[in-house]
Amino acid sequence: MVVVAQLVRASVCGTEGRRFESGLPPKRLKVFHIRLQAVSSYFETAFFMSKFKQFLLNEYGNEYDFRMKKQYSEPKIYDANGNLSKRWYVYFSFRNPNTNKLERQKPIYVSLLLKSKKDRMVELKVYQSSLSKMLEKGFSPYDNNNFESDDKLVTTRQAIEFALKIKSNTLNSGSYRKYESRINQFLTYTEKIGYDVRSVLDLNKKIVNAFLNDVLDRTSPSNRNNSRREISSLFNILVENEILQHNYVEGIKKIKTQPKKNRAYTDKEADDIFAYLEDKDKNLLLFLKFVTYGFLRPIEVCRLQVRDIDLLNNLMVFKAKNKPTKTKILIDILIKELHHFKNYDPKFYLFTPTGEPGLWERDDEGKREFFTKKYSKIKTSQGFSSEYGIYSFRHTFTVRIYRKLRETLTPDEAESKLMMITGHATRGALRKYLREIDAELPGDYSDLIS
Repeated sequence: MVVVAQLVRASVCGTEGRRFESGLPPKRLKVFHIRLQAVSSYFETAFFMSKFKQFLLNEYGNEYDFRMKKQYSEPKIYDANGNLSKRWYVYFSFRNPNTNKLERQKPIYVSLLLKSKKDRMVELKVYQSSLSKMLEKGFSPYDNNNFESDDKLVTTRQAIEFALKIKSNTLNSGSYRKYESRINQFLTYTEKIGYDVRSVLDLNKKIVNAFLNDVLDRTSPSNRNNSRREISSLFNILVENEILQHNYVEGIKKIKTQPKKNRAYTDKEADDIFAYLEDKDKNLLLFLKFVTYGFLRPIEVCRLQVRDIDLLNNLMVFKAKNKPTKTKILIDILIKELHHFKNYDPKFYLFTPTGEPGLWERDDEGKREFFTKKYSKIKTSQGFSSEYGIYSFRHTFTVRIYRKLRETLTPDEAESKLMMITGHATRGALRKYLREIDAELPGDYSDLIS
């Protein structure tokens, strides 16, 4: 290597002035110089390329580590080896921005409604191709702003969660809990058939109908209709926010139902229950009197606070079903049982589990459920079936008052006066209610038959 170095030096610098003599004849020396220059050029080039290659590898490695790593794996199909009883799906991995590692994402399942291998494979290939294009365009399952770009997928789950967030700001806690429960049942159904991670645009009327039929099989016609109503309202939100083009759920018809109504007590039955509670549970009896004499709904009674009772003007103010505040008169038969409430904190609720006014940290639905169950034990002990409930007293006393009015007034006159007592908003609504509870009955028509 020393000789080579010297030869290189000689080649570059020349032999003169260096006292370096080769001892070769001139012709051979000339050939040697040519070869020496070639060797020198090779070593110089090889050295440079080695360093340059190492530099490139280092730079590539840094870029690979920090910027050039592939962000996802190509979508693949799993067909369960052709077993139609198992779930078929498209799967892929995506780089988690927090860990910088490729992580398997939730599969995109093919619908279990597809019963042939051919149909499933056709749909899976569509998913695979569409997902691959989306990933190429920059779709990320970790991006929370998927509503901001038309190029990004809005999945069924994302769309439903988006609409629920909006709906939560428009309903009270009790109503929202029921609404959310029904919508989450629908979301669970879409997950079961593999549509929760698909575009919300893939949902269709057939899928919603299949869910509603499932609800009908498991529960009742009224539950099915209620679920239809809630899903339709959710789809309206998606339409308003331009996530869907139209609400096809509105085209799904309601089915006829036989609503379960509380049966009215006879006058004697109602009086007997009141006499029983007078001895056993005066607090529950007073609760029933607000329903019976004040014509409040049970949930409205649960909302009453001490400050809502105006004994000076014989009024009560409460939150009604269809109004933020409603005012009704307190009749004398009820007022005489309320004077002791004025000694309590105005923020106290009139009815609590303790039997005395106080604070009660529970939502309105839970409070109503408490008193419903409490009364259910009483009525069962007195031999009454599930046809009877707290609402039965409201029916009983509506009939009693209406028939008393009809002794001296025409039907129109009686209805006008009764509307102010019961609180019905329209005469049509009152008439429908009176028909349901058989308030108006004909006289003896034997002479029309003979």
